[in-house]
Amino acid sequence: MKPFEIDEHDPRPAMERMQAGDWYIADDPAIQQAFRHGLETVARFNAAYPTDPDGSQEILRGLFAELGEGAHVRGPLQVDYGTQISIGPGTFVNYHLTALDVVEVRIGAGCQFGPNIQLLTPIHPLEAEPRRAGWEAAEPIVVGDNVWVGGGAIIAGGVTIGDDSVIGAGAVVTRDIPANSLAVGSPAKVIRQL
Repeated sequence: MKPFEIDEHDPRPAMERMQAGDWYIADDPAIQQAFRHGLETVARFNAAYPTDPDGSQEILRGLFAELGEGAHVRGPLQVDYGTQISIGPGTFVNYHLTALDVVEVRIGAGCQFGPNIQLLTPIHPLEAEPRRAGWEAAEPIVVGDNVWVGGGAIIAGGVTIGDDSVIGAGAVVTRDIPANSLAVGSPAKVIRQL
């Protein structure tokens, strides 16, 4: 986790600091507008999904940075913004994905995601005072190609999962997982190469 250090003279708006993964306070009007847009778009997707599972993917194509050819996300879905999410071709995401995309969440091609997975990019200061003041930052999540993530897994910000790996159901992934690895547990540990 990055240490809490802020530049009191940083001229960038909060939205720019947020998207760079730097410390910011989320009460900025531009951030709140982007958040509301994400909520409204995902609400439309969630309402459309039960009656038009294939057609509803077009709603996500208009929100996500990328939704590759043949990728499919089942509703319900929850995101912070949606615009920081990229999902590669042929990836399948089962019910109840929560993707807090303060910064980039990149999922590769041909992945399989079980239900109830959480992708959590935000971080908060360990120190009480800045946390109480509302400071937060974020670290990206990168999932390689052909990765299977079992149901109920949680992937923390700053984590990269290598190609062709498997993350066991219920795992809590707080560190990078190399390619061709099976990782299970809380915190997730590599138990063997694949």
